[in-house]
Amino acid sequence: MTFSLTLSHVGIYVTDVHRMVDFYTRFLGFAVSDRGPNPHGEIVFLTRDPREHHQLVMASGRPAELAYNVINQISLRVDGLATLRELYQGLKDEPVEILGPISHGNALSVYFRDPEKNRVELLIDTPWYVPQPHRLPVDIMQPDAQVWATIEKEARGTPGFKSRTEWVAEIERRIAQATEARRQALVQH
Repeated sequence: MTFSLTLSHVGIYVTDVHRMVDFYTRFLGFAVSDRGPNPHGEIVFLTRDPREHHQLVMASGRPAELAYNVINQISLRVDGLATLRELYQGLKDEPVEILGPISHGNALSVYFRDPEKNRVELLIDTPWYVPQPHRLPVDIMQPDAQVWATIEKEARGTPGFKSRTEWVAEIERRIAQATEARRQALVQH
């Protein structure tokens, strides 16, 4: 049996739903698609894609006294380096902790902690692949050509480097193998 599986949305518990919705709508441009009561207060559905009812859900109910956040990160793809720079600059006027721009070789990212300290990644893909984890600080305020040359040089110098096209073909094979193994297991039961 072959099937399609894609990530639809992420839901998180928040302490102050109004503060969080304000930040995600005002700064990141999400629109509220629905909202209503939940057992702890309110649940709000947010999207940036009119084909998706919601991509992010925020639900009241997270205790304020948690020692740490259980969310590793929320990753949001942006449309290019200019947008990434603009958002990076805009974060400086927001109630967030900026963690900085990072090259992963396969992506260029800006990390920050939102108003409730959840780690958020804003990213653009690169045309390259390097084994992960891979994190090197990068100055995204340099001219475009310099940013891309720096990332490409560092990526090409990393063992395991390949083009994104080569990596995609490899992952397609792995997914097909995993799907076939699942099918075989179902047939045997």
